[in-house]
Amino acid sequence: MYVKTDAARAGSPLPLIRTPLPGPNAAAIIARDRAVLSPSYARPYPLVAVRGEGAMVEDADGNRFLDFNAGIAVASTGHCHPQVVAAIQAQSARLIHMSGTDFYYEQMVDLAEKLASIAPGEVPRRVYFGNSGTEAVEAAMKLARYHTRRDKFIAFYGCFHGRTMGSLSLTSSKAVQRRGFGPLVPGVVHVPYPDPYRQGEEGSAGHSIAAIERVFKTVAPPEEVAAIFVEPVQGEGGYVIPPREFFDRLQALARRHGILIVADEVQSGMGRTGRMFASEHFGLVPDIVTTAKGIASGMPISAAIARADLMDWGPGAHASTFGGNPVACAAALATIHLLETGLMQNARDVGAYLLSRMAGWPDRFEHVGQVRGLGLMIGIEFVAGRETKEPAGHIRDRVVQLAFERGLLVLGAGESTLRLSPPLVITREQADFAAGALEECMALAAGAVPATA
Repeated sequence: MYVKTDAARAGSPLPLIRTPLPGPNAAAIIARDRAVLSPSYARPYPLVAVRGEGAMVEDADGNRFLDFNAGIAVASTGHCHPQVVAAIQAQSARLIHMSGTDFYYEQMVDLAEKLASIAPGEVPRRVYFGNSGTEAVEAAMKLARYHTRRDKFIAFYGCFHGRTMGSLSLTSSKAVQRRGFGPLVPGVVHVPYPDPYRQGEEGSAGHSIAAIERVFKTVAPPEEVAAIFVEPVQGEGGYVIPPREFFDRLQALARRHGILIVADEVQSGMGRTGRMFASEHFGLVPDIVTTAKGIASGMPISAAIARADLMDWGPGAHASTFGGNPVACAAALATIHLLETGLMQNARDVGAYLLSRMAGWPDRFEHVGQVRGLGLMIGIEFVAGRETKEPAGHIRDRVVQLAFERGLLVLGAGESTLRLSPPLVITREQADFAAGALEECMALAAGAVPATA
C-alpha cells in the first residue's frame, strides 16, 4: 500500500509521493545493496535518498519526503544548507587533509576554541577530535582511566554510547547490539536511569542514586571508579528526560568520590534541545562532554571536550588520522554559527509548538502513553492501552511504516518510543504536516497485531 500525496505539492516544502514505495529505481538500488552491503545495517523502510534540501529528501524515483530524522539527528542545519555547502567547497579547494595529530592547521584550532567556549560550565577546556560519536566516547574512556588511574565505569540501562568495543561495553540499549561480541571491556557496571514516566520509586532520581551507592558497596568501590557516563537525555533508550534532581545528586555524589562525569551529548547536543547542550537544562557541568552527529551537518567529526587540567596525557597517548579534518572543521564552524544565530531559537519555538499540539494525544489516542521532549528532541511513548503502561512497540513500528507511506520519515527509539528529531530548520507548516500525518497513522495503527502473535 502507498498513499499518493497531492500533486499540487510539487515544489512545496511538503511531501509528494508519486510511485508505490519503493519505486522501480529505488528497488533496483536496494537489490544491489543487499548483494554487497553488510547485513548488520538496520533499514526499517525502503528509502533510497538521492538529494536533500532543508528538511526535504528526494528518493531515486522523485518522491519527496519530510525528514523528521535529520539523518539520525545529524543534519542539524537541514540537508545541504547553503552556508555549510559554501564552507565545505571553499575549504576543500584549499586543503582537504593534513592530519592534525602530526601537523598543525588553523581550522582545527578555530573549532577547538569555539567548542571550548560553548561547553557547559565556565571552566578552561581542551578538545580531542575524532570522526564519530563512538570514537569520542572511546577517547573519554581512555582519558578517564589515564587521568584517574582507576579502571571501572558506571553507565545506565537503556543507554547508547556506540558500537566499538569500548563504547559497546557501556551501551545497554538493545541486546542485539551486544549479542555475540563478548567478552567486552571489563569493569563496566550498569544502573537504572531515572525515568519519570515509570510508575513508583523505580523511575525516580533517588532510585538511581541508591543503585550507584549499592554498586559502591558491592562490586565497584568508589575509589576504583574512573567515570560515570550519562546521557543528559537518553537517545536510543527512548528520548527519556530525567528530573533535574538526578543531576544535582549525581554531581554531588561524583565530587564526593573524585569520580568524573562524562556527558554523552552525541545525540542531544548541538542545539537539538533548544540549547547548545542538553546538560544546560539541568545545571550539569560535566568533566568531559562528547559530541558528534549534529556538529557539522553531515560531515564526519566528533569531539571529546574535557576540563583542561584533566586532559593531561602526553604525545602519542591517543590520536586519530582523520579526526579534525579541515573540511569537517569548516562545516562544523559554519554549523555552530547557524545554530547560534537563529536555529537554536527555532528549535525552541517549533519544538514548543509541536509539543503543545501533541499534548492532548494521550487523551485522544488510547495507545499514546506520553509525549515528552525538549526543543526538537521529542518522544512519543506507545502503550498497549490506556489502563496500562505496558510498552507497545508493534504499534509504534506500524506508525513508522504508515508515516513513510505518507512521505514522513520517522524512526523508533527504545522499546516503544517514536522519536522526532527533525532538522532545526523546520517550519510550522512542516510541523503541522507531521503532526497531522502522525494523527492519521496512529488512528490506523491502533489495530496493529504484536509481532509475537
